[in-house]
Amino acid sequence: MPAPQLDWKPCVQGSPFDCATAKVPLDYLNPGLRTIELAVIRHKATGPGRRIGTLFFNPGGPGGPGTVQMPQNYESFPQQVRERFDIVSWDPRGIGNSTAVNCFGSRKEADAWNASKAAGFPVGEQQRTAYIAAYKDLARRCQQRDPELLRHVSTADTARDLEQLRQAVGDPQLTYLGISYGTFLGATYANLYPGKVRAMIFDSNVDPQAWTHASDPPLTTFLRMGADRGAAAVLDKFLALCGSTTTARCAFSAGSPKATRDKFDQLMRRLRQHPVGAWTYGRTVGDTVNSLYIVHPGWTGLAGRLQNLWQGRVPEPPALPPAPPVPNPNPYLGDEQAAAVFCSDSPNPRDPAAYHAMEEASATRAGDAGRFWTWAAEGCADWPATAANIYRGPWNKPTAHPVLVVGTTYDPATPYSGAQAMAKELASARLLTNNGYGHTELINPSSCVKAYESRYLIDGTLPPAGATCQQDTPPFAAAKPQGGVATGGGAMADVDSLVVPPPAATVVADRQ
Repeated sequence: MPAPQLDWKPCVQGSPFDCATAKVPLDYLNPGLRTIELAVIRHKATGPGRRIGTLFFNPGGPGGPGTVQMPQNYESFPQQVRERFDIVSWDPRGIGNSTAVNCFGSRKEADAWNASKAAGFPVGEQQRTAYIAAYKDLARRCQQRDPELLRHVSTADTARDLEQLRQAVGDPQLTYLGISYGTFLGATYANLYPGKVRAMIFDSNVDPQAWTHASDPPLTTFLRMGADRGAAAVLDKFLALCGSTTTARCAFSAGSPKATRDKFDQLMRRLRQHPVGAWTYGRTVGDTVNSLYIVHPGWTGLAGRLQNLWQGRVPEPPALPPAPPVPNPNPYLGDEQAAAVFCSDSPNPRDPAAYHAMEEASATRAGDAGRFWTWAAEGCADWPATAANIYRGPWNKPTAHPVLVVGTTYDPATPYSGAQAMAKELASARLLTNNGYGHTELINPSSCVKAYESRYLIDGTLPPAGATCQQDTPPFAAAKPQGGVATGGGAMADVDSLVVPPPAATVVADRQ
């Protein structure tokens, strides 16, 4: 099938980014029927005469809009990579500015639906009943609006779109960076098109077996991935490091790791009975998990909000990053977009009544974070669609060139074990360990990792086996704030985003 034509024009007057629209088949098995549109964005290589090709970027989610998040994170790409590659991203099918899943007649209707359920996750029988009813209602609305689209937004469909975009820019093979959920998309592409792999970096990895295969006893995708235990370990380090420093560096410090952990537990117990304004226990846990994604400035801001709550003051919510110079920097990113990909792609328990027991079991092993990550998948219980075209493995097709897998040791959404699993599953991969905190190295930078990544993308040189790097700026050090968006993990509810929270919405993390 012919590649789509990309008619690049400046996104808005004076913008350094170009925008285009690609037309692709809704169903690759029946390409002559309905077509859909993909919103695509590009920043040209900055080194005149030194351009190698195009680096495609997926910001995760599922549900991350590349046309917004690539410009927000552009400065985080290594300088040498920006010089040598056009950097291209896109809103995947079903998402944002592309042909999107939207199950409401207006933003007002969507806001009313969102207000009908607890923020973060439900606490108590009454909230659980309302929460389950809200997602049942969402599933019903989605089935009525565009059931055909719901069946064609799988990761495999998006991997086929990526192959079309590679052909459209004229590169003989694919160069790619995927973060969070984008690692699963990358692994799917690498196994559908193994001969087309030039260089692929997977940063903060989803375990592909955990994503695609149900467990016995049944668990949600995020619990199979160990996101609950990963988030609990990062939260524990946040409290320990906070307690080891001064209140000038970490406002929530109680003077020692143990005292700070006790203070957090006491605050959580208090919020269960006595919310501070709209800051309930569920909302606060959701905000906490999401705020662990980006160390600078996320951890400092989180400490300030927790201290405000401790003192009974309503905190200011985290500031959103500035809008990038694109035509629609705030596209609709309702829960149903992440759900459409995630629920049709990955098995989750279909009995809504099962989630409370799973939550209690997860809380036993992972505390408050376990409750958050359990309910992050409840939207799948009544989801009306299953993907028509899906890829569930194998993951070990020999690729034309090896893949570079980057894992951060303390990651609150995709634990380091996911990177180990990904490196093991792929036919040819090198694991680079980033000793540090947060979700994705891209937005929690290590100049050591970036140097290895640049070398690999430019000339194919892998880091030595067993290579490890450190994060540049440890938590609660005097740090220059980093721009950029969180790269999420949870996908539905109020999460500000699984595998990267969308800028405008709370996707896989605010609950997102």
